[in-house]
Amino acid sequence: MPSCCDPRAYERLFDAAAARRDAARYRRKGLGDPAGRLLGFLRGRVAGATVLEAGGGVGDLGIELLRAGAAHATNVELARTYEDEARALIAERGLAERVTREIGDFAVLAGEPADVVVLNRVLCCYPDARAILRAAAARARTLVALSLPRDDWWMRLGAALCNPVASLRYRGWRFEVHPLALVRGELADAGFREAATHQGLVWRSFLFER
Repeated sequence: MPSCCDPRAYERLFDAAAARRDAARYRRKGLGDPAGRLLGFLRGRVAGATVLEAGGGVGDLGIELLRAGAAHATNVELARTYEDEARALIAERGLAERVTREIGDFAVLAGEPADVVVLNRVLCCYPDARAILRAAAARARTLVALSLPRDDWWMRLGAALCNPVASLRYRGWRFEVHPLALVRGELADAGFREAATHQGLVWRSFLFER
């Protein structure tokens, strides 16, 4: 299946300056929301586990899952612009042998399954929700943790207002508000049930288990 996304559009938005800001914020404050919420869902459930994350950016959530007991974390990132900051964070924490970073489209790349698959703030950047959810479900042995924007009318209105400007500025990137029913349906069809939920003002966070 060909990729639906042009990496250059993502690298215009998530550029090296954004990566530096993300890494600096993590060093100062740790995880923000909703990453911290997903960590809370997974803490106590990842001992010895392998973690596969799509679009993990500088890798902060993966690092925290390793600290919580995971054995290995793999991040598949569409934008190359995160790599320098990610490598620096990994080296600072002595985790180089327990982290793998890959460049590519998670929904397209073949890869080894993992115990836990994480999609944190990824669905809002990926136009084909079914494709990436099916890839996540196919590669998750036990758990899928994810966050996505609320699909309320005001979020859809905000996306409709910002996307014409975003499409011009970044030439290919759009903010996506996918129906929650689609997410639940795809994962239920793949044999997952909802194990934990948090409804925030902007972000919804979920844990699904097989």
